[in-house]
Amino acid sequence: MTQAKKGDKVQVNYKGYLDDGTIFDSSEGKKPLDVVLGSGTVIPGFDAALVGMEVGSRKTVKIPMDDAYGKHNAELVMQVPKDQIPPDLKPEIGQKLQVGGAAGELMAVEVIDLTDDFIVLDANPPLSGKDLTFDLELVAIA
Repeated sequence: MTQAKKGDKVQVNYKGYLDDGTIFDSSEGKKPLDVVLGSGTVIPGFDAALVGMEVGSRKTVKIPMDDAYGKHNAELVMQVPKDQIPPDLKPEIGQKLQVGGAAGELMAVEVIDLTDDFIVLDANPPLSGKDLTFDLELVAIA
């Protein structure tokens, strides 16, 4: 049987979960995920786990944070004075926002704390600092 290799377009069903069993993403009830192996469109550990799989094969793989979204970077946590946010914005902990970065790019952030004077924003990917586990099923190699 043919094994998936770098450059192949593959379709994969997956379920991703954290060490505590919380499911953070799944293809269940959706079309399989299309991935071109080696293209950088998915996290490195997910990509590497698909290489060598055959159509119809399944496996479970644990991906350490360094091969997923990396370590949590304290430099991406910022305190913004409340007087610098739009007056119509009523931030709440857990709220997702987009803010302008230093070079004018948009950054996705999450409100992680509120004080009397500041709103604390985290621009790290939500899964940074976490080891991830995936159940994988290779559906097709194109």
